[in-house]
Amino acid sequence: MKIALLGYGKMGKTIEKIATKRGHEIVLKVDNSQTSYDISVADVAIEFSTPDSAFSNIVSCIKSQVPVISGTTGWLKDYDKAVEICKEHQSAFLYASNFSVGVNVFFALNKTLAKLMAPLKNYEVSIEEIHHTQKLDAPSGTAITLAEGIIANSDKTAWKLGQAGTTEIPIESKRIENVPGTHIITYESQVDTIEIKHTAHSREGFALGAVLAAEWILNKKGVFSMTDVLGID
Repeated sequence: MKIALLGYGKMGKTIEKIATKRGHEIVLKVDNSQTSYDISVADVAIEFSTPDSAFSNIVSCIKSQVPVISGTTGWLKDYDKAVEICKEHQSAFLYASNFSVGVNVFFALNKTLAKLMAPLKNYEVSIEEIHHTQKLDAPSGTAITLAEGIIANSDKTAWKLGQAGTTEIPIESKRIENVPGTHIITYESQVDTIEIKHTAHSREGFALGAVLAAEWILNKKGVFSMTDVLGID
C-alpha cells in the first residue's frame, strides 16, 4: 500500500516506522509548512498535522478520491463540513481523536460506566488529561471524546475546561515533559471514589492504530470511526 503522510512530526515519523515494518511504502511526506503537493500518488493518506492545516489536507484527499485517516485534533468546528464533502465526492474519511486500540476500549468502558453511574446522584464526575508540553490543544481530543461519551449516557449537558457548573463535566489539562498521554475518569462521593485510567507508554500504540485504520479503509467509501475498524462500540 502506498501511503502519504500529511504531517511529518514525531507522530508521522513513528507511523512511517510502523508502516514500513508492515510492508507499506511511504510515497509522500508533507511537513506542516507545505501547502502544495500531489496526493494522487498515494493509495491512502494518514493526516497528523496541525489544527490550522488539517481541514484543507482532508478536503484535498477527499476531492482526489484518496481515502484519508485523520488524527489531528483542534479543528473539529469544520468536521461536519468534511463529512458533507466526503459524501458529495463519494470518497472515504475516518477521523479519530485517538487511534490507540486500548484507548478505544477505554472509550467503550467509559460509556458503560457512565450508564451505571447515571442514577447515582451522589457521585460527581470529572476528567483529567496529561500530555507532553508540545501538544497544541487543550483539552485533548481524547478527553473531549470521553466527555461526550459521558454526556450521551448521563444527565450532564456539557464539558468545561477548569471549574464547571452542576450540569457540566470539569476537565483538567496538564502539560508535562515526555508524557505521551494519560486520561483519568473519576466519580467521587463523600464515601468513596471510583476511577478508571488509561496511560499510554509511547506513541507507537497511536501510530499502529492509524496504520491499521489505513489498511482497513482501503477500497471503502463513506465516513467511519475506529469503532468500525475494531468492531467495538
